[in-house]
Amino acid sequence: MKKIAVFCGAAEGESPRYTAAAQQLGQYLANHQMGLVYGGGKYGLMGQIATAALEYGGYVEGIIPQNLADRGASYSAISRLEIVENMPVRKQRMMELADGFVALPGGPGTLEEIAEVYSWSLIGENAQPCALYNVAHYYDALQEFYDRMVKNGFLAKLAREKLLFSDSLDEIFQFINSYTPPAIRQY
Repeated sequence: MKKIAVFCGAAEGESPRYTAAAQQLGQYLANHQMGLVYGGGKYGLMGQIATAALEYGGYVEGIIPQNLADRGASYSAISRLEIVENMPVRKQRMMELADGFVALPGGPGTLEEIAEVYSWSLIGENAQPCALYNVAHYYDALQEFYDRMVKNGFLAKLAREKLLFSDSLDEIFQFINSYTPPAIRQY
């Protein structure tokens, strides 16, 4: 079974469109027999996507750091919950388990996680695709910033093409299914 890691907020945000998108993505994964790997939380968009995937018969695997589990953030009703030592271990486990990465709207943690797995793809440490689910234009400014990196010579155009921003689940999963890792820069 293909597993998709989804990074998203432990909050739901101000727009009901974010909640709806998390639910749609959870349903999409379940309907297409893809497992969800996520941060293991029961609150916010994390809880919404996990609940939706489960409601549609999907497999949900959560990876949560011990300190968050101790504070009652973990979602025990999922298919598999793994409690790990800390956030770096959580991110490493998610990278090991995932066949692709999608970011829903979220805060600094979501941004940091998707940026890390994408940047690691550029140095050969991650061979899996990365996409940002651009719900209600949430990631427009970030998309513009990545384009500015290309314009200013800090990101190769071909490498930039390996990061997708889209508001369409069909487009995101077409990208994931046809993805080839970027060529690794030689020095």
